[in-house]
Amino acid sequence: MTDFIRGRQLILSGLLLAGGLLQTHDLSAQHQSAGTISSASKQTDSGQCVPVAGWIIPGKGDTTLSSVMASVKDKSVVLLGETHINPEHHRWQLQMLATLHAARPDMVIGFEMFPRRVQKVLDQWVAGELTEAEFLSRSEWQSVWSTDANLYLPLFHFARMNRIPMRALNIDIGLRKAVTAKGFDGVPEKEREGVARPAPPAPEYLEFLLPIYQQHERSGHQSAGKHQKPGIYDPDFLRFVVSQQLWDRAMAQEIHAVLDGYDRKKKPLVVGVMGSGHILKGFGVPHQLKDLGTSKIASLLPWDTNRPCKSLVEGYADAVFGLTPMSSPSASPPQQRLGIGFEFGKKTEGALVLQVEPKSIAESAGLQPGDVILEMAGSKVRDSGEVIATVKHQAPGTWLPLKVLREGVIVEVIAKFPPLAR
Repeated sequence: MTDFIRGRQLILSGLLLAGGLLQTHDLSAQHQSAGTISSASKQTDSGQCVPVAGWIIPGKGDTTLSSVMASVKDKSVVLLGETHINPEHHRWQLQMLATLHAARPDMVIGFEMFPRRVQKVLDQWVAGELTEAEFLSRSEWQSVWSTDANLYLPLFHFARMNRIPMRALNIDIGLRKAVTAKGFDGVPEKEREGVARPAPPAPEYLEFLLPIYQQHERSGHQSAGKHQKPGIYDPDFLRFVVSQQLWDRAMAQEIHAVLDGYDRKKKPLVVGVMGSGHILKGFGVPHQLKDLGTSKIASLLPWDTNRPCKSLVEGYADAVFGLTPMSSPSASPPQQRLGIGFEFGKKTEGALVLQVEPKSIAESAGLQPGDVILEMAGSKVRDSGEVIATVKHQAPGTWLPLKVLREGVIVEVIAKFPPLAR
């Protein structure tokens, strides 16, 4: 029976890696309740299985911060999860970084938010050589991550204040695009940024991912039929899985490389800051770390106390911390977004569009991957900061003219920003 299961894993892994990647999906904490649960943590009369400011060992019961710290004192890696747009999660991460640093001052902090190619920028930031604005611009924060930097800046300043090395864990969007088009084996090894073939997914991981994929199934997808939900052998679902695994593997390898670079007796504590979907139930980064030979891992996750308790089962994480649910968004208008991923390369004299978000202003304007934005509102664009600033300050209900180079021909594109809803 063991050989049969292993054989299915290898066959499925081959299908996944041959299929290539579609758009990478990050599984945030708000979707972690999907799947069938058999032994949920006990729910209190108030409807909360984790009290605010309380620690719980999933499937076992209450614990304390001191007990949590005692359990991680001999770990090599501590993974701190988050939902990217939740301010409470980032405040909790800062609290945990301070607590862990007090116990283990020899620390390295790895961030999912940065691709490896900006590692030098992170080093310069920690060394105090860059201003905040320079750091965000040179790390291409807005084009790479495009989440409000104010949520993360306290973490970055904590690392800088204490001269804690920061490590870029992610891969470049260009690699994800290449694997999307050609499949894992279709991309030459020298262009994979050192990312090795991911360890085969556990069958339970596929069962966990499937309902999440079904919830997020892309519009226009027809492979499973009009009325039939896709199954685990659906080609699009397999590409969804491998996209997640490629991301997990890349981050695991970078964490492992940090540990591998130190003497056996002097290894630092590596703290990974990343989306909870890469951590929970050991399916993602922990699974890949163990395949690489790193087994002393602790997973700590935030828990919004209004979440259903059915997913809080043994093995969900080593411990979770209860947080007050995020309040409703502010009534102030959000910052403008064009809806593109872009970069400035040596071979282009403008912003090279790498991806266009569905249903975005950029898609409505007709921007396409491969376009090079040369001018915005009649002014040449020279770096990421200029692109971001121009879009951010565009008033609602106005039009932004763009001069774009497309397949050797300059075309005019108009990005129309909708007026505020009344």
